[in-house]
Amino acid sequence: MADSPYVVEVTAHSFQQVVIEGSRDRPVLVDFWADWCAPCRMLAPFLASIANDYGGKLLVAKVNTEEERELAAELGIRSLPTVALFKDGQPIDQFMGALPESQIRAFLEPHLPRESDQLLARVQALLSVGDTEGAAVLIDQARTAEPENARIRLAEARIQAAAGNTREAQEILDGLPLELADDPEVIGLKGELGFAALQAESPPETELASRLAADPTDSDARYRLAAHMVMRDDYEGALDQLLDLMKRDRAFSDDAARKGMLALFAMLGGEGDLVSRYRNRMLNALY
Repeated sequence: MADSPYVVEVTAHSFQQVVIEGSRDRPVLVDFWADWCAPCRMLAPFLASIANDYGGKLLVAKVNTEEERELAAELGIRSLPTVALFKDGQPIDQFMGALPESQIRAFLEPHLPRESDQLLARVQALLSVGDTEGAAVLIDQARTAEPENARIRLAEARIQAAAGNTREAQEILDGLPLELADDPEVIGLKGELGFAALQAESPPETELASRLAADPTDSDARYRLAAHMVMRDDYEGALDQLLDLMKRDRAFSDDAARKGMLALFAMLGGEGDLVSRYRNRMLNALY
C-alpha cells in the first residue's frame, strides 16, 4: 500500500466506520483490488497521488477482495479493479478498470469541495445579513483561488442585486455560460431582478390596490401589485395575486402570471410548504 496518510486499508470490520461514517465528513474513494490483478497495481499509485494532492479532502480506502470476499460480494463487486465513491454515507458513483490519472481526476471533480465553493457559501451567508462589502472581499479571494468557477460570476450578480444595481446584475447573468442557464439559483435571481425592475417602474402599492378595488379585472394593476409584495417579502401575498391573475387572464403579457409564479418558486429555493401549496394550486388551475 502506498505510504500516504490519506490511503488506508479497510476490512469488513472497519468499513462502516471508515467508509460509511467517514464519508459524511469527506468523500471516500473505495478501491477494490487483489494481488493477482495487474490493472489494480497500475491504478494504485494514481489513487495515492490524487489523495495526496487533495491533502485530506479525499480518503482512499483499499479493500483487498481476496481477504474480504464476503464484503466484496455484499457490495456487488464482480470485476477488478472497481473503484466506488462514497459521500454522505452512500455510494454515489463508480468506475471499473485502470483509468488514466487525468480521467480519475475528471471523475472526482464534480463530487469534491472546491476552495472557491466554500468561499461562495460564506459569501451567501454574508449577503443574507446584508454585508455586501464583506461578500465582495470573499469574492476576490474566490476569483484568485479558481477564476474558472462560473458560479463566482453568479455570486457577483447577487452582490450587485443586493446593492440595488439591477442593470449590472442582469448583465452578469446574461453573460453566464450556457450550462448555468437552467440553474435554479440563476432562474431565481433573474426572477428577483424582474420583480425589482417591475416594482421600480410601477405606481405606489396603495394606488395599485385602489385600482384593483375599483376594477378586479385590472390585470396590469394586479401584476404590478404582486411585484411590490415580492420586494417586501410578502411571498404568499404575491403568489395569491399571481394565481388570481393566471386564473382570470392567462394571456396577460405572454403568460406573465404563470412565469412569475415559477420565478418566485425558484427564488424560494424550489421547495418548502409555501412552494408546494402554490405549485399544486397552479397545476390545478392549469389542468
